[in-house]
Amino acid sequence: MQQSTLSRPAARPKLRLSKPVRRFLKNKLAVVGAVILLIFSVLAVFAPVVAPADPSQIFFSDLRAAPGGIHPFGADELGRDIFSRVVYGARVSLSAGLVSVTLALVAGTALGMLAGYFRGWVDEVIMRLVDAMLALPFLVLAIALAAILGPSLQNTMIAIAIVSAPAFARITRGEVLAQREREYVQAAQALGARDSRLILRHLLPNISGALIVQTSLAIASAILAESSLSFLGLGIQPPAPSWGSMLNAARGYLSEAPWMALFPGMAIFLTVLAFNLVGDGLREAIDPRTRH
Repeated sequence: MQQSTLSRPAARPKLRLSKPVRRFLKNKLAVVGAVILLIFSVLAVFAPVVAPADPSQIFFSDLRAAPGGIHPFGADELGRDIFSRVVYGARVSLSAGLVSVTLALVAGTALGMLAGYFRGWVDEVIMRLVDAMLALPFLVLAIALAAILGPSLQNTMIAIAIVSAPAFARITRGEVLAQREREYVQAAQALGARDSRLILRHLLPNISGALIVQTSLAIASAILAESSLSFLGLGIQPPAPSWGSMLNAARGYLSEAPWMALFPGMAIFLTVLAFNLVGDGLREAIDPRTRH
């Protein structure tokens, strides 16, 4: 009598992560930074659901109310809920950082590619312009451009993008100069590949790691710059919520209502710190030789 054989259940395929991802996950500080960014991103996306009140709604009965009750972070000088304004302010800061750095990434990478690949007079013209912009302090140049363009969130993002682009251009140029002499580039040139194909299909993917790291660090600087410009009245205008403008409004009430400055200040600190932690984690994950 033939016995029936029981087949073993097929083993589930294990989720295999790439080496950079595993190295990033081993960095506890980078993971903490990523979690903080995830929290702020969720708050920004679901602000209408998370915020208990309209960020511009005035409660005259709750002027400078202490934290607690219906105002978990307290109320400001007009009775507006600080928690709601911090949540909606996350939208402003994150969008300003992401949009401005994306514009800087595109412009700076294009200029750096042209300078590093074609060299000669193209390199000289582009890099002298980049050197001139990098000679000025980042925030001072951003303030000057924002003052010229006028106070608004869109102009703030344009100003931050302009002052952030030179760093991307310099990094891209250096990476392209290093990759340009590699064998795969020379082989593609020998096969008759066009310059556009060499740049987009061969060089750009091989320098993307350095650009990813710079992007995460640049977003932190952009958020800090947006908060500084809003603090000075050159960013988004009241009554729209912004962490920088909230700090500006809290200057006259530090002794009697310190929570007005505490919570937007903590939001700026945590967001900038999180992006820096993630940037350091990405640097070590992409190039482990940078570990100390």
